[in-house]
Amino acid sequence: MSETFLADVWNLFAAFFRASNLSFGGGPAIIPLMQVEAVNHYQWMTSAQYSEAVAVTNALPGPAATKIAAYVGYQVASWPGVVASIAATILPTLFIVVFAGKLLVKYADSAGMKSMLKGVRPVVAVFVGTVGIQWGVDICWNGTALNDLWTIVGSALIGIATAIGFYFKIHPAILVVAAMGAGYLMF
Repeated sequence: MSETFLADVWNLFAAFFRASNLSFGGGPAIIPLMQVEAVNHYQWMTSAQYSEAVAVTNALPGPAATKIAAYVGYQVASWPGVVASIAATILPTLFIVVFAGKLLVKYADSAGMKSMLKGVRPVVAVFVGTVGIQWGVDICWNGTALNDLWTIVGSALIGIATAIGFYFKIHPAILVVAAMGAGYLMF
């Protein structure tokens, strides 16, 4: 194996380890952190490619973080990249659950813990909102995914229908399958 390949595998591990350790709030919170690593820091893919990766991986069952890590890892360094990326994504959580689980349970209702988590919520909301806005700009104005009026209108209709579905608490899996069906019929 070349030094460049080994460096890529190490960088994948480091990038996804950082993203996993800094994310609070599950899948939606880690997606923008992974984007910062994959798109901005290492430039393994463009923002449009990353948004497509998120769309493809979210159509599959399982946690978003591991699927995105596997996708990016494979694109960068084939199967060793997949292993490094997934390991870096799940190891922090594994260690926290195994070694700090009792502490988390003990202090879960403490005022200090609740205050810290309240402080993190706005950050997570801004991360997720920023990624949504950036993808909207990439899709609509940069022409990376939407190239005609019908595609723009159809995508907007699917987005509005999804927002309405979330409002009425329709299960996300149903919304994803419905959006896939609508996309197939519309496009």
